[in-house]
Amino acid sequence: MPDTIDDIKKRMKELEVLIRETQERLPAHSMKPPVMVDLLEYEDEYDILMKKLETIEDNKS
Repeated sequence: MPDTIDDIKKRMKELEVLIRETQERLPAHSMKPPVMVDLLEYEDEYDILMKKLETIEDNKS
């Protein structure tokens, strides 16, 4: 897990791309479980990093 603000922001940008690409792979009418699992994992990691970034920034001020 990234520790610096720059590393966190870089990983969040990577995750944004992965989330968008994964959402595009989801079929409109039927969900594929492995694709959905990937999407949820990316979104969960993104949320964790967002909270970590907020904590770091709050501690700096």
